[in-house]
Amino acid sequence: MNLNLIMMNNTVEIIPFSSDLKEPIKTLNIEWLQKYFRVEEKDELTLSNPQKYIIDAGGMIFYAKYNDEILGTFSLMKIDATTFELSKMAVSDKAQGLGIGNKMLVYCMAVAEEKKIKKLLLYSNRILLPAIHLYEKFGFVEIPLEDVIYERADIKMEKILP
Repeated sequence: MNLNLIMMNNTVEIIPFSSDLKEPIKTLNIEWLQKYFRVEEKDELTLSNPQKYIIDAGGMIFYAKYNDEILGTFSLMKIDATTFELSKMAVSDKAQGLGIGNKMLVYCMAVAEEKKIKKLLLYSNRILLPAIHLYEKFGFVEIPLEDVIYERADIKMEKILP
């Protein structure tokens, strides 16, 4: 096993959103969006005001922190009382392959259980094979893609929780 991965898993801390940490969700997501796709209007709105579009709407934002640096993020956007969209998940290029996405999803599942969330949905793109494999590892399965909320989305997945 990669020593960096072992060290990373022991020292990565998942922390909740706070008003002084509103920028990392935007910078991390814009970084990967510009690399693979483009920043859509909906992205710009949500990422520019995560308090309004995620937190105040009943959702949650979390960050992966390592050595006092935010290297990853994900959000749970409320759809209804028991259904949330796993969204705005991003890991900095400099931390790719170190297990941060895995650690964030472990944390996500714990939050879902604690909050009694019954269904998680996500939208992705098939070119993001490592992400798709990670979601499958955590029990997400492909479901029909209805009206697409993001131009880049060509796959929708869900996980039904106990």
